[in-house]
Amino acid sequence: MTRVAAVDCGTNSIRLLIADVDPATGSLTDLDRRMEIVRLGQGVDRTGRLAPEALERTFAACRQYAGAIAAHEVPAGNIRFVATSASRDASNREDFVHGVRDILGVEPEVITGAEEARLSFTGATRELGEDTYLVVDIGGGSTEFVLGTTSPRASRSVDIGCVRMTERHLTTDDGTLLDPPPADRVAAIEKDIEAALDEAESEVPLTAASTLVGLAGTVTTLAGTALDLPAYDSSAIHHSTLTRSEVDTLTTRLLTSTHATRAAIPVMHPGRVDVITSGALILRAIMRRVGAEQLVVSEHDILDGIAWSVVAAGVSRSERSRTSR
Repeated sequence: MTRVAAVDCGTNSIRLLIADVDPATGSLTDLDRRMEIVRLGQGVDRTGRLAPEALERTFAACRQYAGAIAAHEVPAGNIRFVATSASRDASNREDFVHGVRDILGVEPEVITGAEEARLSFTGATRELGEDTYLVVDIGGGSTEFVLGTTSPRASRSVDIGCVRMTERHLTTDDGTLLDPPPADRVAAIEKDIEAALDEAESEVPLTAASTLVGLAGTVTTLAGTALDLPAYDSSAIHHSTLTRSEVDTLTTRLLTSTHATRAAIPVMHPGRVDVITSGALILRAIMRRVGAEQLVVSEHDILDGIAWSVVAAGVSRSERSRTSR
């Protein structure tokens, strides 16, 4: 059994998983799984830089995570911090790297979209049966598409995400949210999404899978809403199904909603209230393009993939050590 800590820092949220992993049995046991909405990608699409206040929110979460990692006595070599879309795009990402290193003692890895896709696929499908899957991970700044069976065979990351689309089309120059969004702004989002789907389809055959798997906060929040849960319950959401009809209905509902009505949805995290509409538009377009009548919702995603990658790296180091003796 190997104790690991995995951190996934995206455009909208930063998440921690501390787990005991047994490679012999293929089991991963959660010890601590948590999330903070820090909106690291605030303004990045417009300015190309990470905002000072966004960095400080992220560092504050890292300090909390450092305490949890220490309390669970995770070995220093078993911590992996992965950063994705916002930090890839930012010209001042070294400020982010130095800050994380000072707090957690590990180098944050600003990974490529292809690596992000691989980790998401591993986390999402490891406990599912053998099949051909299209895994879709809708993030804050980007969306990953990964096609494969036991491992990915095609993947593409494209620059559409719930935060990026909201900031680009649903806010005014001073950052005020257009609520509910005007029809012309919605049409502009849909145009961007269709262009991104064309880009993804140039490398990933989007209709080739038997099962569509959806990851991340947009998908899990919509699933919890469709299930009419009285509060967010990851055990009820994990491996539930979300139909295309439900997504269509929820998207229409969100397009005519206000901040107050969205905030009143029992499963809605406060940090998703302003960006969930854009996320729903992305998911609706994906299901239409894929032709899927339903998708499997997974609470296990890139975070679990990162945890497994720590164990795999440890096994590789051990094998190299034995070979060199």
